[in-house]
Amino acid sequence: MVKRHVSQVDSSSMGSSCRNERTGCVVHGFEVRAVFSVSDASVREEMIRESKEDVGFQAKLIEEEMNQEKSSQVCRIQVHGMTCTSCSTTLESALQVIPGVQEARVALATQEAEICYDPKIVDCNQLLEAIANTGFEGILISTGEDSSRILLKVDGVNTENCVTLIKSSLLALKGVQEIDFDLQLKKISVSYTADVTGPRDFIRAIESTGSGCFKASIFPEGRERGEHRHQEIKQYRRAFLWSLVFAVPVFFTSMVFMYIPGLKDVLETKVANMLTVGQVLRWGLSTPVQFIIGRRFYVGAYIALSHGYANMDVLIALGTNAAYFYSVYSVLRAATSPTFKASDFFETSSMLISFILLGKYLEVLARGKTSEAIAKLMDLAPKTATLLTLDDKGNVVNEEEVDSRLIQKNDVIKTIPGSKVACDGLVIWGQSHANESMITGESRPVAKKPGDMVIGGTMNENGVLHIKATRIGSETALSQIVRLVESAQMAKAPVQRFADHISKYFVPLVIALSFCTWVSWFLAGIFTSYPRAWIPSSMDSFELALQFGISVMVVACPCALGLATPTAVMVGTGVGASLGVLIKGGQALESAQEVNCIVFDKTGTLTIGKPMVVNTKFFKTMVPQEFYELIAAAEVNSDHPLAKAIVEYAKKLRGSEENLAWPEASNFESITGHGVRAIICNKEVILGNKSLMLEHGIAIPVQAEEALAEAEGQAQTGILVSIDKELIGVLSVSDPLKPEAPAVISFLKSMNVVSMIVTGDNWGTANAIAKQVGIDRKYVVAEAKPEQKAEKVKELQDLGKVVAMVGDGVNDSPALVAADVGIAIGAGTDIAIEAADIVLMKSSLKDVITAIDLSKKTFRRIHLNYFWALGYNLLGIPIAAGVLFPSTHFRLPPWIAGAAMAASSVSVVCSSLLLKNYKKPKKLNTLDLQEIIVQ
Repeated sequence: MVKRHVSQVDSSSMGSSCRNERTGCVVHGFEVRAVFSVSDASVREEMIRESKEDVGFQAKLIEEEMNQEKSSQVCRIQVHGMTCTSCSTTLESALQVIPGVQEARVALATQEAEICYDPKIVDCNQLLEAIANTGFEGILISTGEDSSRILLKVDGVNTENCVTLIKSSLLALKGVQEIDFDLQLKKISVSYTADVTGPRDFIRAIESTGSGCFKASIFPEGRERGEHRHQEIKQYRRAFLWSLVFAVPVFFTSMVFMYIPGLKDVLETKVANMLTVGQVLRWGLSTPVQFIIGRRFYVGAYIALSHGYANMDVLIALGTNAAYFYSVYSVLRAATSPTFKASDFFETSSMLISFILLGKYLEVLARGKTSEAIAKLMDLAPKTATLLTLDDKGNVVNEEEVDSRLIQKNDVIKTIPGSKVACDGLVIWGQSHANESMITGESRPVAKKPGDMVIGGTMNENGVLHIKATRIGSETALSQIVRLVESAQMAKAPVQRFADHISKYFVPLVIALSFCTWVSWFLAGIFTSYPRAWIPSSMDSFELALQFGISVMVVACPCALGLATPTAVMVGTGVGASLGVLIKGGQALESAQEVNCIVFDKTGTLTIGKPMVVNTKFFKTMVPQEFYELIAAAEVNSDHPLAKAIVEYAKKLRGSEENLAWPEASNFESITGHGVRAIICNKEVILGNKSLMLEHGIAIPVQAEEALAEAEGQAQTGILVSIDKELIGVLSVSDPLKPEAPAVISFLKSMNVVSMIVTGDNWGTANAIAKQVGIDRKYVVAEAKPEQKAEKVKELQDLGKVVAMVGDGVNDSPALVAADVGIAIGAGTDIAIEAADIVLMKSSLKDVITAIDLSKKTFRRIHLNYFWALGYNLLGIPIAAGVLFPSTHFRLPPWIAGAAMAASSVSVVCSSLLLKNYKKPKKLNTLDLQEIIVQ
């Protein structure tokens, strides 16, 4: 049996990032598990022995059964039919219990579900079926599969034979993995390997099938959610307008015309016994509103009750039915009795439904605006692109304008001045400048020449570029940012648990309160506990009690509680994205607003992150060319910024930056936080700090000590170089401080936030940088390994601090994860960005302040939303129950209570939308001026 074997690498002998060229395994952080599928024991032992000898790692073998290995994917599903937080929490609970589902998040505000699942146990179709069984409609947005997936619309397909024919043609293409066909929608879903094939190949294959009777095009998948939202808005508007057509005449015949002479006589004309014309008209007009226009509330209530929970639809259905059917009973009794004078509430049921539909229309309209940030991001991608066809010599033989979604990997795209780059790619011809501010926040155009990478969605300024597509579709930087923002808007803040908990009991409690209100007023009427004069002339004590009960039922609003947090989080994260601050959801927002201690990495965080060798001092006679060749050959194996600076410096001294072949290094060893060691040309080369030299028994002369002190005093990093156990020289590497760093640290002090530096660099350089930015020496930790950075964060947390870690490197990842809030500099490594809770796309320290300030403003808005939602219910329910009636004779008619309920959820959404007016702290403008002065 084939087993999966895992080598666990000891951190004590591993660098921050290095590569074993023999196995192709990239090593990051301080623990790595290298996975091999090997069945032969001797091969396993040989691989471990070679890993020790070739790269100096300590390895041991761990065996795991392949069938026990866990895997996960994340799919997104649009859910239709949710009306309040009871629906979303019920659906979330139903998804959580499905075998194979690891985590499920359902957002009422976005009407979407995000599900992390094991594809070996459950698939997307089963998830959709589970959603349908809960009473909602699910539409798959993305599957989360590693392979690419595209939807095509195929016209001309009418039978299953056509479907079979098309599937056969597509499956014949290399790289096609799976095909699903929806004959009703004429929609085909194709999963494929992007490196091998693409959508243009599929369209050609489909259109060449069946003698050209089929026509294929991109299915508007990306616009589905927007179109559904527009459709939902239209449906509510149409339903509201139709309800007005019927409800307004009911209202006027009941409340207005009865006081106009002539019209009153007509409406009070008897039809049968005591049944009048007005009652018949009101009955006839209110029935379509109750059962046709209001059908959605019956369906929603039935779905909820059939699955064992109660939602807003249950309240509306009970309240309107109570008013409607009591009115029906009253008019039928009047029609059969010569003495009974009927009092009807048809205007209550019809006006109640009308106002609720108006509220839902306004709510959906407002909710659509909360996700405008994603729409704006998606609009950055151009709709079309110019596809070039090249001959064998690279000459252009044809140009064709295509839908940008039809671009395939390795296509060559022409981008003219003033147009947007269609995908991520490599410039192969031309020179220009690209405005990347919408993605990176960099305000100055970036020069682009052959060999440079470009980002999809950025603007080409002044030259024609030919770009080879390297990342398309969901792989592009823009798509990843959109996906990050979407996931952030799905993520629940811990404070949301409060609303979820209340939602379980809210509707049953309201129904109980409504029943108690009716019973109390009814019994009070029977036992004449209040004067008869309190009862309006148009009703009796039973009808008065019924109105109070209905008012309580419809005034309560579970929607406002459910929307209080997610709408604010949606707007807050959207605003952050537009400012270049990507906040990964409500948890990050909630933690960030409590931060009182920030730990900064040095290189690439407080400094620009582009170190340069500024000086070299020799202590032994040696040919400079040989010296730089040896150190470059050692450092070329490391990904550390200082190592790259040394290699670049050596390249410049050689007079060429291309096609350089450094001597081969053997026994390379990277010691995190200390330096590197390797055997090059039979010479032992060691580069690093003083402690590394002392560990290897290398004497450090006085001149070297003085050179180190001089470098560190100028905030430079001194790197000692030893060859064959003899100290040869010191390299001084300078990494300029970011211009805004001192002002940002000063600003944080004014916010009562403690700033610290924790770096792997030496103490002298760390203290010099701390002095420049205004951080006290007692808040500096230097020569720290990755695990020590994480330990320092935990130590601060144990002291009661809410800690944010700001970093950009692989070695910062453990600390980013350990911190309450991990903040990654956007120009940093992918691993750091993945580990962080907040990503600063502009790589500006000022955005640390923006992130904290925005989180504070967002949570103030959430608290305000909760105050309004709870305050509304706590105030509205007693008033609807008639608390003020004995003293003021004020009562809340049911249709007014319904209008108030609708207004409640709308007001909460509008309150959240006010966050769109967020402005950065005014003091940041001062920082901008200071930065300009420094520059």
